[in-house]
Amino acid sequence: MTRPLEPIPLTLQDADPDAFAAALGGAFAARGFAVVSEAGLDPALIARALDDVKAFFARPEAEKRRFHIPGGQGQRGYTPFGVETAKGATLSDLKEFWHVGRELPPGHPLSAVMPANLWPDAPRGFRASLSSLYDALDALGERLLRALALHLGLEERFLADAARDGNSILRLLHYPPIEGAAEGLRAGAHEDINAITLLLGAEEAGLEILEADGSWLAVSPPPGAVVVNIGDMLARLANDVLPSTTHRVVNPQGSRRGVARYSAPFFVHFRPDFVIQTLPGCISTARPDRYPGPITADAFLRQRLEEIKLG
Repeated sequence: MTRPLEPIPLTLQDADPDAFAAALGGAFAARGFAVVSEAGLDPALIARALDDVKAFFARPEAEKRRFHIPGGQGQRGYTPFGVETAKGATLSDLKEFWHVGRELPPGHPLSAVMPANLWPDAPRGFRASLSSLYDALDALGERLLRALALHLGLEERFLADAARDGNSILRLLHYPPIEGAAEGLRAGAHEDINAITLLLGAEEAGLEILEADGSWLAVSPPPGAVVVNIGDMLARLANDVLPSTTHRVVNPQGSRRGVARYSAPFFVHFRPDFVIQTLPGCISTARPDRYPGPITADAFLRQRLEEIKLG
């Protein structure tokens, strides 16, 4: 495939939920990726959050490392440059990042497997802007899961309920300027672990998805749009009817090598105790059950974190 991803307006969901579900599900079934336009996210909020992210990553390395949690599997707080490595790769990615997770009330039963957030002492607005962005993307993710449930012939809230109180993570990514003959990529070829990923458009290009013919397609969403892709958890649940597509972030060329790249993917996760077991409606004679062994979302996550060297 060489055709670009055509934006699907979220406003269609309000006007015709079935049509939106068919368009979104069809895009995912074909390529594992979709672009959702008119997503209703506040551009001022996104700008504030980006400013706070840039200010944090501009701090000295020693200051940033104060917010790294040894043994925390990179699930909250700061993960330094050169740690995460794509599954099966030998070279680490050329990036550093910060993770914001779900804020649970005191005594919540999932607190044992979902760690508390860690917040930096500066910039001052970091917690407020990133918490608001988390909530906005969490709400958008719920809407998209409702549409995907309809596409799969499920009760509309089935997937959204599976992700209620899920271990969803907002990742704030910084890819520094490329210096010299750097080895590796900003993000090596990989598939996402979670159910679906919502990616706010990055200022710098670089995202590419692997097409069925082995070619790579550059994805450049229009302003205000969100790139959405299927992760391994949902692909497994749906017996790959909705595929988890390989993607990467390539290094820039020429003068752009000296420009940093920032992006903010939101990884929608199922609730840790949700059992991922192939949906009966996604099994047929032509498509036997590819994942006969059930696994909880938390066990699947821990397994994959080991594989990408965050375990």
